[in-house]
Formats: sequence, C-alpha cells, structure tokens
Amino acid sequence: MRRISDLGLVCTEMVSSKGLFYNDKKTQELLNMEGEPRPVAAQIFGSDIESLSYSAKQVSKIADIIDINMGCPAPKVVKNGDGSKLMLNLELASNIIEEVVKASSIPVTVKFRKGWDKNNISCVELAKIAEAKGASAITIHGRTREDFFSGEVDLQAIKEVKNAVKIPVIGNGDIKSAKDAIKMFEQTNVDAVMIGRGAIGNPWIFKEIKNYLQGEKNEEVSNEERLRVILKHIDFQVDYLGENTGIKELRKHMNYYLKNLPNVAVIRQKINQIDTKQELKNCIIEYFSTL
Repeated sequence: MRRISDLGLVCTEMVSSKGLFYNDKKTQELLNMEGEPRPVAAQIFGSDIESLSYSAKQVSKIADIIDINMGCPAPKVVKNGDGSKLMLNLELASNIIEEVVKASSIPVTVKFRKGWDKNNISCVELAKIAEAKGASAITIHGRTREDFFSGEVDLQAIKEVKNAVKIPVIGNGDIKSAKDAIKMFEQTNVDAVMIGRGAIGNPWIFKEIKNYLQGEKNEEVSNEERLRVILKHIDFQVDYLGENTGIKELRKHMNYYLKNLPNVAVIRQKINQIDTKQELKNCIIEYFSTL
C-alpha cells in the first residue's frame, strides 16, 4: 500500500502500558511488527510509572523508537489521567519521561498537544521538560484537548515550541496535502511533519509530499491505482481483523477512498449493507468499471 522510501518513520497504534504490564493479549497484538519495513516507533500511553517503565523495557526489544503519547484527547483515555490529561500534571509528565528514558535502550520521543484548554497552554513548558529529561524528539499537535480536531491548527504554538528547544520538533495537525506540509515547514521551521487523519483514504499523500519537497512533479492518482490499493487494503484488513470486524471497519475507509468520485451515494449505501470480503471487492470493482 505504501513504499517505506516515501516515509521517514511509521508508528504503531497507541498501546496501553497497563495492558502490556498485565500481559493482555490484544494489547500485545498491537505491537506485531512482523514483516513491517523499518524504522517503526511504538507508541505507549499511561500515567502509571511502574507499568510505563516495564513497557519501555519490553518495547525496546522490538521497536526502533518509543513514543510516549501525552496528547490523546479521547474521553476514555483522559478519564484515567492518561493522554492529554498529563498536560495538567507536568510534574507527573516529567517523572514519566525521565523513567521511560531510563528504562529504554532505544530513543524516546514524546507527543503532546498545545495544551488542555485555552486557559491551560503548556506545550512550551512540556517541550522544555521533555528535552531536559532526555527525550530525543517531540511531536506537537497545534490544538488543545478542548479543541479535539475542530478549528484550525495553531501554527504559532508549534513555532514557539520549535524555538524553545534544540531537539528535533515534529509538527502535526491539518496536513492533508503537500501544500499543507510546506506551509507547516515554512511557518514553524519544524524538522519534520507527522500525518494521521490526512492519510485516511489517501495513502498517496506521503509520496506527494516527498515529490513536492524534491521538486518532482505529482501526477493525479489514476482510477486503476486507486482500485489496486483499495483491494489490497481490503485483503490486509480482513487478514488482520477477520472478516466480520474487518468489513465493518472498512466501511469508513471506503467512504474516504471514494470521496469526490462521481455518483458515490449509491455505492456507499451498498457498502454499508455488505458483510463479506468478496462482496465488498466485487462491489468496488463493479463501481470502478463504470468510471
């Protein structure tokens, strides 16, 4: 689906440190890196230092980088004091970074947001703490937890973080095209950009940015290439999650892949009624044959 040469680094899903500490099978499966191109960062989250330290030691054996997530805004995460809730407890955040760095035999990075809300903007302070406690790099998402993903990303906040530390800073938020990436680079002077939601339905974005940065021409993605990648994604998803769960999760991805293509309303309705891999593939192939 992608060429690793188009990417500098890939990252796992968020992995619960407590899940690893208690040997939860599903949590461990999230760290399956078999056959994955390198380098790979394993992202862990939590607020319990013992389990985070344990996780760092375990993850060091299989990953290339450990990334501590202190930016997730999800209610089920912050209610336990994890994710972006740590931006309200910088003393604990500092201790976590220090202990994870001590326990890890590979580089440690930290991802966080602009702050908790408009009255609690702590990104610059946390960036300085991360650097002082031994983090090798940081990623800053230019929104508060209160913002979730609404409104525009605050490039000025990202720039302030970049100016406050000497370690590499990665900018995150609202990068949906090569032009968005260039805007982030030019207005914040970050060392790299991280893309999350912008890659959903558009895995070609990485190659697009790489070409743009190298002065190479970007060609529009053909329908043949789009179909090839969609079918490959279907195979990967079902192989990984099984047909029942895999097909259900694929429905949202199909909506993103088909966005802005002609006459998609009918096929979207069909996709939402499909339960098997072959039915989904046949439906997609039939649709693309009409384009």
